[in-house]
Amino acid sequence: MPLPKAELHLHIEGTLEPELAFALAARNGVALPYADTDELREAYRFEDLQSFLNLYYELMAVLRTERDFEDLADAYLARAAAQGVRHAEIFFDPQAHIARGVGMGTVVEGLWRALGRSESTHGVSTQLIMCFLRDESAESAMETLDAAKPYLDRIVGVGLDSAEVGHPPVKFREVYEAAAGLGLRRVAHAGEEGPPSYIVEALDVLGVERVDHGLRCMEDSALVERLVRERVPLTLCPLSNVRLRAVDVLADHPLPAMLDAGLVCTVNSDDPAYFGGYAGDNFDAVRLTLGLSEERLRELARNSFVASFLEHDEERRRRYLAEVEAYEFG
Repeated sequence: MPLPKAELHLHIEGTLEPELAFALAARNGVALPYADTDELREAYRFEDLQSFLNLYYELMAVLRTERDFEDLADAYLARAAAQGVRHAEIFFDPQAHIARGVGMGTVVEGLWRALGRSESTHGVSTQLIMCFLRDESAESAMETLDAAKPYLDRIVGVGLDSAEVGHPPVKFREVYEAAAGLGLRRVAHAGEEGPPSYIVEALDVLGVERVDHGLRCMEDSALVERLVRERVPLTLCPLSNVRLRAVDVLADHPLPAMLDAGLVCTVNSDDPAYFGGYAGDNFDAVRLTLGLSEERLRELARNSFVASFLEHDEERRRRYLAEVEAYEFG
């Protein structure tokens, strides 16, 4: 039985395995520019964030109907449950779908078909976080927030993702203020490829409660001290960092130093179909390569539930934390 954990940094579109991509393409009459799943898997080798994003958006073409989004989410939840995920806060990218004619309702209703029964089917509680694409305009983000208003009973928060460099958080000040006014939780990708100053902006301008990635905080000791003092969680994605060349090899990952510094780190899978592993695979990788002790692994799992947006159900959080404390490593 795997260590119980929450997954807080997971893009549902990034769980599209080659086999499902081809199945949905066949169902929807979409021609993929790959001969088979093996050739597509070969394309999952990236030089940087942008080379990944190019393929990520290309493959979204197979997602057309509510049933497609339901199947996508259901497949992820089954894999996540098998790797010990008890709670998942799932990102989705509505602008990428709206731009190709797939409406907000199709995406949210489709995902919710799977998320709404996830506890009974997979034993995983879920929440949905809508992300804005930072390489699109601030106006587009605001239009997306407006389009989401009929579905806010199913969306717990907003995030910020896609190409980071050249798109500082301040660009989205107004839409984050509007989201806060609607009672939505706020997170943002910062400090993956972008500089530490983007993390500071995400905190001070966007008012984020968690920083997604954030590994470049280690270049700024004053920022590290602040993140420790304010107990701001960081949702790290080790295998993703290696695949996208943010870190050359996993052995060089700053996670141990970040934990030693007192940062509230969590380990997540980001886009697991593309980056070589789901949540449990990331835990296994850092355990084996970075030599993390059982107590460090327990700390990461504990952090994941502490950092979860479960304020509406503290009893659930306590139950999950008790599972972590009771866990016996094999």
